[in-house]
Amino acid sequence: MSCPLRFPPGFLWGAATSAYQVEGAAREGGRTPSIWDTFSHTPGKVAGGDTGDVAVDHFHRRHEDLELMAALGLGAYRFSVSWPRVQPTGRGPAVQRGLDFYRRLVDGLLARGIRPVLTLYHWDLPQELEADIHGGSASGGGWPHRDTAQRFADYAAIVAEALGDRVEWWTTLNEPWCSAFLGYGSGVHAPGRSDPVAALRAAHHLNLAHGLAAQALRAALPARGQVMISLNPAAVRARSDAPEDLEAQRRIDALATRIFTGPLLRGAYPADLLADTAHLTDWSFVRDGDLTVIKHPLDALGINYYTPTVVSAGTDNAPPPRHDGHGASMHSPWPGADRVAFHQPPGDRTAMGWSVDPTGLYDLLMRMHREAPGLPLYITENGAAYEDRPDAEGAVHDPERIAYLHAHLAAAHRALAEGADLRGYFLWSLMDNFEWAYGYGKRFGAVHVDFTTQARTPKASAHWYANVARTNELPALSPGVAAP
Repeated sequence: MSCPLRFPPGFLWGAATSAYQVEGAAREGGRTPSIWDTFSHTPGKVAGGDTGDVAVDHFHRRHEDLELMAALGLGAYRFSVSWPRVQPTGRGPAVQRGLDFYRRLVDGLLARGIRPVLTLYHWDLPQELEADIHGGSASGGGWPHRDTAQRFADYAAIVAEALGDRVEWWTTLNEPWCSAFLGYGSGVHAPGRSDPVAALRAAHHLNLAHGLAAQALRAALPARGQVMISLNPAAVRARSDAPEDLEAQRRIDALATRIFTGPLLRGAYPADLLADTAHLTDWSFVRDGDLTVIKHPLDALGINYYTPTVVSAGTDNAPPPRHDGHGASMHSPWPGADRVAFHQPPGDRTAMGWSVDPTGLYDLLMRMHREAPGLPLYITENGAAYEDRPDAEGAVHDPERIAYLHAHLAAAHRALAEGADLRGYFLWSLMDNFEWAYGYGKRFGAVHVDFTTQARTPKASAHWYANVARTNELPALSPGVAAP
C-alpha cells in the first residue's frame, strides 16, 4: 500500500475496556460479587488462579488512565458499568457510591473531549441473580431464568437516570453469544454451567433483556440518546464446497449469528435454528410479544471481530479457538451442532492461537450492510494479543500488533468504499488487563501494564494508533512491519 487511506470526516476513533477486566476494587463501595468473581475464585477455572480482584486498578487510577486516553488522542472510550457495583443484588435501589465512580469517569472524559460510549452489560451478572435466591429455582437463576431480563431493564433505567444527561451512546449487551454459550453451554466462562437447553434459554432471555432495556433507555434518555448492541457475529467458512460442509456452515451460522440477528433485525428466530435444536427444546420459553420487544429499533449495531471460524462435517465437536477459556472443554458451546468439526485456518496466528484474517471483518461488515441497510455500524472490538515485553530501555515494540491493526483497518476501509455505513472503530483494548479464563497471561492492550507495579507504558502500537486517530487516515506500513 503506497498511499494513505482516508476515512470519512467525523469517523470515530476509540478504545475499549470492560469493568471486571480493568476496575479492581472488587469489595469496595458496596460492590458485591458478580458471577465472574465467583468463577475466578473457583480453583481450576482461570489460568494461574488469577482473579479480577485488583485487575489493573482502574477504579483507583481513573485520573491517570484519563490522562493516558487524552495523550493518545482518543475520540471515544467504550467502557462498561459493573452491575454489582451499582445494584449489588441485581434488585432494588442503586448504590450511589457505585454510580459516583461512573459519574466522575464520564465527567473526566467529557472534560478531555472524549466521547463516553457506555456498555451496560459486559458479562458481570450479580451473583445473587445467578443463585436465584429469590426465585427459588432448583436449577439456578441467571440468564436461563426469564426474570433476569426484567431485572436488567430495571438496572438499565437506573443507570440511564444517573448518566443520561451526559452519555449519548448506550450499548445494552456485549457479545451475548459468549454470555449464553460459553457461560451456560461449554461452561468455560462464568457461571460455568454446561447445559445446552440452559444455553438456548439464556440466548433468548439475553435478547429479551436487550429489548426491555432498549425500551427503558428510550423512556429515560433525552431525545439525543442512542441505543445499540454489540454482537460478535461469526465469519463462518466451510472447509470445502461439499454439501455436507456447507450444511455445517449453515448450522454454526444459525447458532453463532442468526440466533441474535434474526430476532433483533427481523423479529423472528430462524426456522432452521428451531429445527436444528428441536430435539433439545420446543422453544416454549419464547412467549407471545417477546419478539416484538426484542425487535426494538436500533440506532446502530456494534460488531466485534477477531478471527474467522472454519467448519466441516465431522464428529469433532471441540470449539474453535475464540473467547473460550484457557483449556479444552468436554462440553460444546454449540447445541444442535453435533456433526460439525472445527479447523484452524492456515497462516499467522496471535498469541491466542487465533488466525489473522482481516477478510473476515470485511465479510461481516458487508453482510450486516446487506442485512440491515440504513443501520449505522461500529467496530466495537478488534485487536490482538501478542507476547509484549519491555526492552532494556522500557519501551514496548509490538510490530505484529501494528500489522494486525493495519490489515483490519484496511479491510474496514474497503467495506466503507463499497458502501458499508461504518461510523467508527474501537481498539481492543486500551490496556493489558484480565483476559477472562486466560487470566493475565494474554495481552491485548495498546498500553502495557506491569501487573505488579501497575505502571502503564504505551506500546509502539499505541503511538501508531494515536497517529491514525489524529490524521484520520491509515498510513502505508513502515519498513520492517510485515503485513499479515
